[in-house]
Amino acid sequence: MYAIVDIAGQQFKVAKDQQIFVHRLQGDEGASIEFDKVLLAENEGKFSLGSALSGAKVSATILSHVKGEKVLVFKKKRRKGYKKKNGHRQQFTKIAITGITL
Repeated sequence: MYAIVDIAGQQFKVAKDQQIFVHRLQGDEGASIEFDKVLLAENEGKFSLGSALSGAKVSATILSHVKGEKVLVFKKKRRKGYKKKNGHRQQFTKIAITGITL
């Protein structure tokens, strides 16, 4: 059984006991959260989508808040002496899917 769910504006294919990284979510570590924007669900070869999923939910637990790898941004204009170097680390939340309710 798996589901495609919208989490923080991105779509993820999730299954029970799976751990994924999503964009930073509000909540403390160990807190339980539910996502109700289920777009598609598969159960034993039968697919459900659209209005058939009006009450479907995906429940998860927040494991930790982490930062991604550093991405360097470098800008330069030739012959002008202009150089600018900047770094960015995106914040993620690691969650564990605890169940899918249809």
